[in-house]
Amino acid sequence: MSQSARAFLPLNIAIMTVSDSRTLADDKSGTILVDRLTEAGHNLADRQIVTDNVSAITGQLQKWIDDREIDAIISTGGTGLTGRDVTPEAFEAIFEKKIDGFGELFRMLSYDKIGTSTIQSRATGGVAGGTYLFALPGSPGACKDGWDGILKDQLDFRFKPCNFVELMPRLQEHLDNPPT
Repeated sequence: MSQSARAFLPLNIAIMTVSDSRTLADDKSGTILVDRLTEAGHNLADRQIVTDNVSAITGQLQKWIDDREIDAIISTGGTGLTGRDVTPEAFEAIFEKKIDGFGELFRMLSYDKIGTSTIQSRATGGVAGGTYLFALPGSPGACKDGWDGILKDQLDFRFKPCNFVELMPRLQEHLDNPPT
C-alpha cells in the first residue's frame, strides 16, 4: 500500500470518550487519538467525554453528524461485554451503513497483540449523514492499534489503492436519488 502524489486533505475529526469516570485530565486513550490525528495533519473538531448511556452517546453523535463541518467521529470506550458497555448499540442505532470490515480488521490486528482476548472487543464502524463513525475499545493500546493500523491510512486521501476520504462526496447520494 502506498501514498499517491495527491495532496493531503485534512479532515475535521471529533473524539468521544465513553466513560463514567474519566476526565480530560486522565483520558489517556482520548489523548492518544487527539495526538495521532493532529500529528497526521487533521483538525480536532471537538472532544467530549460522554457517560456509558445509549441516549447520551447517540445524542452527542447526532449533534456532531448534524454539524456539516465534522467529517469523522472516533470514540474510545464502552465496546466490551459488560452491562455498562453500550457504545456499539448506540453507534449501530445511528448507522445508515455499517462498515463490517472495520471491526473485523481491528480484531485481526488486535489478535496479533493480545491473542484470543480480542474476541471481547466489539469495535465497530459505519456511516451516518455523510459522517464516518468509528468506535474503538477504551485501552490506549487499542486506540493506537485502531489509528495506526486502520484509520491513519483510510482517513488519508493520498492512500492507495483506495481510502474513505475519496468516497466522502458520494456518502449521501442515496438521499438525492433514493433506490427504487
